[in-house]
Amino acid sequence: MPAATKKIWMDGKLVDNADAKVHVLNHTFHYGVGVFEGIRCYPTPKGPAIFRLRDHVKRLIASARLYHMPLKYTEDDIVRAIEETQTANDIVPSYIRPILYRGEPALGVKNDKGSVSLAVAAIPAKKYLGEGSDAGVRAKISPFRKPHSDAIPSFAKADGNYLNSYLAGIDAARDGYEEAILLDSNGYVAEGSGENIFLVRNGTVYTPGLESDILLGITRMSVIQIAKDLGFTVIEKLLSVNELLTADEGFFTGTYAEIAPIREISHYVISGGKPGPVTRDIMDVFYRTIRGEEPKYAPWMHPVPPLARPVARPPRRQA
Repeated sequence: MPAATKKIWMDGKLVDNADAKVHVLNHTFHYGVGVFEGIRCYPTPKGPAIFRLRDHVKRLIASARLYHMPLKYTEDDIVRAIEETQTANDIVPSYIRPILYRGEPALGVKNDKGSVSLAVAAIPAKKYLGEGSDAGVRAKISPFRKPHSDAIPSFAKADGNYLNSYLAGIDAARDGYEEAILLDSNGYVAEGSGENIFLVRNGTVYTPGLESDILLGITRMSVIQIAKDLGFTVIEKLLSVNELLTADEGFFTGTYAEIAPIREISHYVISGGKPGPVTRDIMDVFYRTIRGEEPKYAPWMHPVPPLARPVARPPRRQA
C-alpha cells in the first residue's frame, strides 16, 4: 500500500496499514473466491464525496450472493465502514477498495463454511490508464477471450474473474499498448481488461450488452444516462470487430479509468487520433459531476461525514 494509507478497516476496527494481515491458508488466497469493489472519492466545493457509493455497495452484496458468501454486515454497515476508512485516511482524491473474503483457514475448493470477512482500504487515486489518458489511449484486441457467464458469472466483480483481465492486460502492455480489448466467447466486442467500452457511429452511441458477458459497470450506467440526457441515442447490442475498427469514436469507462478516449485500436487510428466530439461532450458532463459542479447529478455524489460513525463489530458467526 502507498505510504499515505494509514489505516485499513478490518471486520469492525481500523488497524495500522502494516498490521492489515490475513492467514496464508485462507480460502480466497488459494481459490480466488472473494468479491470487491473499486470506488472513487473526489474533492468537491462541499467537501469530499464518494461517487455512487450505494450503487457500488449494492453490487458488492450481489456479487457475494452469487459466490455463496453469507454476510454479517448490512448495506448500511458497509457504507459506514467505507465512510470511516475514507475519513481515517483523509486522502482526496482516493480510490477505495472494499473486499469480502474468507478470513480464516479454509482449504478445499468446495469449502463454503469459512467466516466471510470485510476489509476496506483507501489509497491515493491516479489515472489508471496513464496521465495522458484523457487525450486518448492505444488499445489492442486481446488474444484472450472473456469467459462466457455459464463458465464464470460476469455479473460478479470477483477476485478470480480478473485472472483473465491480468493476462489480457499484460499481453497488451508488453506490445506497447495502454489497454486490451477482450472479445466474448462468440467473437463480439466485450470490454477492456478493467473497463467497459463504448463506440460512436454517425452520432449514435453503442456499447456491448449483457449478451456479451460484461460486468455491469457503475460508470457505464452513469455514462449511458449522461449520453441520453445530452440527446444521444444509446444502443446496447452485439458489436463486431469490424464495427469496432471502423468506429468514428471510442472510449473506455470505469471507476479507476473514469472516461478514457480510444485513439488507436491494433494500429487502426480512431477519431483522427484524438477524442471525438461526442466523447468530449460526455466527458465534460462526467467530470463536472465528480467535481460537484453538476446539480442534475448531485445525488450521485455521497458526502463523507467529517467523523463517520464507527460500525459495531458483529458477533462471530457460528459454524
